[in-house]
Amino acid sequence: MKALLLREIKSFFGSPIGYLVIAIFLLLNGLFLWVFEGEFNILNSGFADMSPFFKLAPWILIFLIPAVTMKSFSDEKKQGTLEILFTKPLSLWEIVNGKFFGAFLLIIIAIIPTLVYVFIISDFTLAQSEFDYGSTIGSYFGLLFLIAGYTAIGIFTSTLSDNQIVAFIVAVFLCFFFYFGFDGLANLFGNFNSFVASFGMDFHFKSMSRGVIDTRDIVYFISITVLFMAATVYQLKSLKA
Repeated sequence: MKALLLREIKSFFGSPIGYLVIAIFLLLNGLFLWVFEGEFNILNSGFADMSPFFKLAPWILIFLIPAVTMKSFSDEKKQGTLEILFTKPLSLWEIVNGKFFGAFLLIIIAIIPTLVYVFIISDFTLAQSEFDYGSTIGSYFGLLFLIAGYTAIGIFTSTLSDNQIVAFIVAVFLCFFFYFGFDGLANLFGNFNSFVASFGMDFHFKSMSRGVIDTRDIVYFISITVLFMAATVYQLKSLKA
C-alpha cells in the first residue's frame, strides 16, 4: 500500500494537478475571505474569528476534492491499467486505501497554509477579549473528517465510469447531498427535522465547530468514510470478476 500511496502522491505533483489544487484552494479562499465583498469577508464580518473560512471551505471542497479523485480509478479503467493493478500483491482494501490516502494527503497539504489565517486574525482580537482557539481547533478537526468523507465518496464514484467527467459530476452531487441534502430534507419532516438533519455532514461539522468534540460526530464521519470505501472495494470486486 505504501508504494501505491507514494505513486499517487508522485502522480499529483509530477503533473500540474497537485499544484493547481493547492493554488486554486488558497486563491479562492483568499479572494472570498479578504477581497470580495460578502458574508465570507472577514474584514467586514465584525468578528475576529475563523468562522467565515469554515463556512466557505466545505463548499469549495465539494468541487475541489471530486476534481482530485475523479481520475483515481476511472483513469486506470480507461488506460487499461486496472487489471495490472489487480495483479499486484495487494488486497483490494490496500489498493483503495492507497488511492484514498494519496488524495487525502494532497488536500491536507492544501489546508496547512490556511493556518496563517489563525495568526493574522488573532492579531485583530481586541485586548480585552481572547481569540477562540477552542472552536478553531474543533473546526479544523471537523474539516479533516469532512475531507475524509468527501474523498471516500470521490474514490467510490471514480470506479463507476471510465469517464472522469461523469465521475466528477456524480461525486459533486453525492458530496452536496450528504453535506446539505439532509438539512434541506429535514424541513419536510416537521417534528423529525432534527433527526433527519443528523444524517447530514453539515449537522456534525457544525457541532465540531463549536469546539466540542463529540464521539457521535466522529463515529458519523468514520462511518460515512468506511461505508464508501467498502462500496469501492465491492465495486472493484465486480470489476475484477
